[in-house]
Amino acid sequence: MSHQRESSTKETGLITEIIYHNADNGYTVCVVDTSEEEIVVVGSLPMLSVGEKATFTGKWAFHQTHGPQFKADYYETIMPKTCADILRYLSSGVIKGIRAVTAKKIVDKFGDETLNILAGEPLRLAEIKGISEKKAKEIGDCYASQIGVRDVVIFLQRYSISPHVAYTIYKKYGLSSIPVIKHNPYILAEEVHGIGFKTADSIALGMGYDPSSSFRITAGVKYALGEASLNGHTNLPKDILVPEAATLLGLKGEIIDANISRLSMQGDLVVERVGRTDYLYLPIFYNSEQSCARLLSKMIKFCYEPMKEKTINKLIAKSEKARGFLLAPRQKEAVMMAATNGVSVVTGGPGTGKTTIIKTIISIMEDLDMTITLAAPTGRAAKRMTEMCENQAVTIHRLLEYNRESNGTQRFMRDENNPIHGDVIIIDEMSMVDTLIFNALLKAIKPGTRLILVGDADQLPSVGAGNVLNDIISSCCLPVAKLDTIYRQQGDSTIIINAHRINKGEYPIIDNNSSDFFFMGRESAEEITETIKSLCLTRLPSKYGYDPLIDIQVLTPMRRSGVGVNVFNEELQQVLNPKKPGQAEIYVGHNCFRVGDKVMQTKNNYDMAWTFIDAPDSPGSGVFNGDIGYITKISVLDGEITVLYDGEKVTVYNMESAQELELAYAMTIHKSQGSEFKAIIIPMFQSAPMLQNRNLLYTAVTRAREMVILVGKEYIIRTMVDNISEQKRYSGLKRRIEDFKDLEYWSL
Repeated sequence: MSHQRESSTKETGLITEIIYHNADNGYTVCVVDTSEEEIVVVGSLPMLSVGEKATFTGKWAFHQTHGPQFKADYYETIMPKTCADILRYLSSGVIKGIRAVTAKKIVDKFGDETLNILAGEPLRLAEIKGISEKKAKEIGDCYASQIGVRDVVIFLQRYSISPHVAYTIYKKYGLSSIPVIKHNPYILAEEVHGIGFKTADSIALGMGYDPSSSFRITAGVKYALGEASLNGHTNLPKDILVPEAATLLGLKGEIIDANISRLSMQGDLVVERVGRTDYLYLPIFYNSEQSCARLLSKMIKFCYEPMKEKTINKLIAKSEKARGFLLAPRQKEAVMMAATNGVSVVTGGPGTGKTTIIKTIISIMEDLDMTITLAAPTGRAAKRMTEMCENQAVTIHRLLEYNRESNGTQRFMRDENNPIHGDVIIIDEMSMVDTLIFNALLKAIKPGTRLILVGDADQLPSVGAGNVLNDIISSCCLPVAKLDTIYRQQGDSTIIINAHRINKGEYPIIDNNSSDFFFMGRESAEEITETIKSLCLTRLPSKYGYDPLIDIQVLTPMRRSGVGVNVFNEELQQVLNPKKPGQAEIYVGHNCFRVGDKVMQTKNNYDMAWTFIDAPDSPGSGVFNGDIGYITKISVLDGEITVLYDGEKVTVYNMESAQELELAYAMTIHKSQGSEFKAIIIPMFQSAPMLQNRNLLYTAVTRAREMVILVGKEYIIRTMVDNISEQKRYSGLKRRIEDFKDLEYWSL
């Protein structure tokens, strides 16, 4: 292939072979005859068929295994015009109901007018012997679908929308796609998965939409609130939202403000006045907060079967004897509180006995013939809960039995009409639970079931919107046991001691005289990076026997920068899993994935199918944000990546779903919540003030089971400990709980 050929941006030719086609996302590998040579074209190319002529826009790339390929970003079909080309096109099987023999009959009958007949008068096919009116209609419908996809692709390409996105839109709206888009392109952001406001806005403005149209302002304000929810807010004050939406839309704030009442009347948002401030909500978050407060109130007021303290004390003593240790007075109070109330909270830092309390509660409830359900927000947290409590725990999603119905609606099967069976539900790692999930959980708890919420209120709040655990505790309306005494220490371990020092605003002990907490001073980002690479590759594995992929985790506050997640993942991949001869690799966006890579799911994907490695006939679904796995196979030709999760679940990603994967040699501290690793390495380097605060450092340190290593500048450690400013979360749950003034409460 010549240099001129390599720099080409367009290729035109006849499609002679479809090597691979994925019906779900349109990813296609095909052979194209350009008249000069046959080339391989790859990309999202929905509905292409043998016999068609097309012009592809993209760039050339050289694949290690398959050689030169033209990666197409866009394409435009050139419909066949001659009888010979039309016959070849129809004979390819592209249209259901037409094969070679039937294709010849049709072309013999209608000649070069064949495609016009198929598009405009398909019932005329019944004039041909062997084709009934019913079959003629089916052929016409199939051809209309083919043309419909092409029309949508061509229509949207003028607005720089890729064929993949166009195909996604067509799958939603079918032949109505173009009329729907022309009427209100912003509806795409609400109804089509994977299409956001900015894509819809680029289409609308490209079509000449008025920048001040009501459709655009509605979509922009809802998008701004949606973005706020991604930063943890269930609402925003009006004086914050209006300027943000105005900047996003390039309009004056007065125009946005004037539309707020209209949006409220339409039900697109909820305006709630508290004091002199208007708080603006998307309805889903407002309704969820209201529902959570109402359901918690019901649980507090419910008349549970009374338990005598004398009975509980006897059962505590029995559990202590069986386990060979005595509970501290504070721990006994916490167990008593959980056993005698319908809903309660147990909170405390590492080593304060939360797991001991859970185990004791389980023992007591089992002695009382009660059924206990354990759950946690993520798969990793549930697995850890299972190991620590010696009882099976599941994810909250699995507990609520997520299901996707045939019409595409996503819902939990467990709700008020189909509640969870059980007498006691214990939820661990509650700091990770957001408002929407908590509401779904409360709705699925039947009256009389006891709910025990366990977590560390000083950990980072949930990735999703809300500040549930802290709102419940600070409302002082529910029974809360706050544990602050360290009971768990192993020899001269300083991880737990330092975690509590950090949490109290004291500097951690970093004299390197302990066996599990170390500081390595380094000045530059390059020195920090090289030191961490050395620790992962040789020093920790050789001295402690740690597996660098499983036992060691690099945690950093930031994603970008010289010591951010992105840099560390690239650098660590090169030393821990470098490119080897014959090793399969594939590019997805800017990520290069190889067999053997450690990867992480970045979004909740309830529909992602998996099978057990030892029981392939027992499939399941659901891979969740933060799940860590390892790539076991890559098929470049099929565009597929196979990932093994939890050592037992096999998931196959296509090129679309693989967009939700990223390398996981390093991860942000936020993503590490609910996890525990043998060794944690944290770079200490200058970053944004909001990413250098106390609870970030505290959360990172508490993820370590055996070892913590801080690498970098010592003053950064002091800066993080001294900085107690956390990004404020706008949430109304606390005040809603407080609205129920007749709730009895106490706090141990």
